Amino acid sequence: MEWSLSEVQDVVSSAVPERDMLVWKNVRRTYGEVASRSRGIASFLAASGIGARRERKDLERWQCGQSPVALILYNCPEYIEAMMGCFRARAVPFNVNHHYRPAEVRELLEIVGAEAVIYHRSLNGLVREVLEDRDLVLIDVEDDPAAPALPGSTNFEEAAQFDRTGEAALPHVSPDDVYLVCTGGTTGSPKGVVWRQADIFVAAMGGSELTTADSLTAGAQAGVGAWFAAPPLMHAAAQWTVFGGLHSGATIVLHDDRHPFDAVTIVETAARERVSLIAIVGDAYARPIIEALRRNPVDLSSLRRIGTGGATTSVDSKRALLELLPHVTVVDGYGASETGGMAFGANTSGAMSKGFSPAAGAVVLSADRSRILQAGDQEIGWAARRGRVPLGYLDDRQTTESTFPVIDGERVAVPGDRAMIELDGTIRLLGRDSMVVNTGGEKVFVEEVEQVLCRHPDVVDALVVGRPSERFGQEVAAVVQLRPGAAVEPGELREFVTKSLARFKAPRSVAFCDAMGRHPSGKPDYQWALRAAADAVSAVDPAPI
Repeated sequence: MEWSLSEVQDVVSSAVPERDMLVWKNVRRTYGEVASRSRGIASFLAASGIGARRERKDLERWQCGQSPVALILYNCPEYIEAMMGCFRARAVPFNVNHHYRPAEVRELLEIVGAEAVIYHRSLNGLVREVLEDRDLVLIDVEDDPAAPALPGSTNFEEAAQFDRTGEAALPHVSPDDVYLVCTGGTTGSPKGVVWRQADIFVAAMGGSELTTADSLTAGAQAGVGAWFAAPPLMHAAAQWTVFGGLHSGATIVLHDDRHPFDAVTIVETAARERVSLIAIVGDAYARPIIEALRRNPVDLSSLRRIGTGGATTSVDSKRALLELLPHVTVVDGYGASETGGMAFGANTSGAMSKGFSPAAGAVVLSADRSRILQAGDQEIGWAARRGRVPLGYLDDRQTTESTFPVIDGERVAVPGDRAMIELDGTIRLLGRDSMVVNTGGEKVFVEEVEQVLCRHPDVVDALVVGRPSERFGQEVAAVVQLRPGAAVEPGELREFVTKSLARFKAPRSVAFCDAMGRHPSGKPDYQWALRAAADAVSAVDPAPI
């Protein structure tokens, strides 16, 4: 049996209607309450003409066929209720980065073809500028008493209580219905990744090929505790954490992301809610959390797992977390909007992972993308997934066919990361191909250099890029944030790297910054790093005269 996300949630909500489903600040809502409210949103959208236009059988794989609904929201319970309401109305919610400038948001809404917008009132300035003369269905979430709703907008609470006497008229959902996630990745323009709901459920939201109504009910009744999604919901990884938990009957705790990342609030919330899992994004989250725990230890005895992904988590950070929380397992996750959760590495106080164990469907393709590499093949290939993968990129046939090629009759997702497969079958990830520095004919994967730089005792954070070099074509350049009061010479950082890596991989130039450029999700902002690296100074001793 294949599942739509609405059908999964119906089963789980019926199994545990009185359990807390969503916790955000002082708001708590049960599974039953959220089910009712999301049906109200669905009814309102359906009554507004939002829903399915064409069925999957009549579409190319890069086409959607359903009404897209833009979510321009901070983290809040309404974000999840909006997604569930859209799914039930056979509409397609999609994430909008509220840090984008108006022109960027306008372009995204045009690319996706938005027919409705659900937004926080405090963001109404952005939304007003984006809409111009567009006639869209508007739903506003009140978060600032001083911020009025836009003309013609319906308040979320009113929509959630929409007259459901005609609920039987809601459309029948399908496993073929679309889940859409918009991603800009670390480079490039945003793209809409089109998934069948049946596929994303198995690939990233806790489902399996063997899921049944009975197994969902039993799993929900047993429960998995409280899961804390610290990253913003406008990014895929946080959505997957949330829905993976909800499909197991978890209580989902959300972080208020309208303010700068506050590690103290994160750990205090985790302690108060007795969470069993926290999802974070690499060192950008791990290092502040480590410092917060060192300054103010709290009771995290209920915590069993820290899931980290989306950016590099250094070995030192994982060891520090395990020293502070020896009962916890730190799970490195590798995946992309184009693959779902693809490989995992478990780290405990007794054993550190040396690579990523592939999940179902995870493989490494040969460099020419013609075959699947076998354990021990000494070839740098491409991380890939087969089986449950996206249909393609929205309205982009060319990129769909290059990123999701058909190999031996099977569609495969190739997100662009280089990798090798080890003798024991684990996957060694080398980094994004677009961020490889070609210096003097040698290829340098920037994440490998970043991890070494972050081991330096005076380095808080580091990003590595390639900048033009008359001699080498490109040279390795590092942008480094030092600890307050620290003084380190560029040459010292270069020599530090050469103790672990070949000399050609060590930065030939270094730029220092007060704060590292990262996206709100914690992912590296390599466009910012390229600009910062323009001012990097040489880390190489001048040649003797």
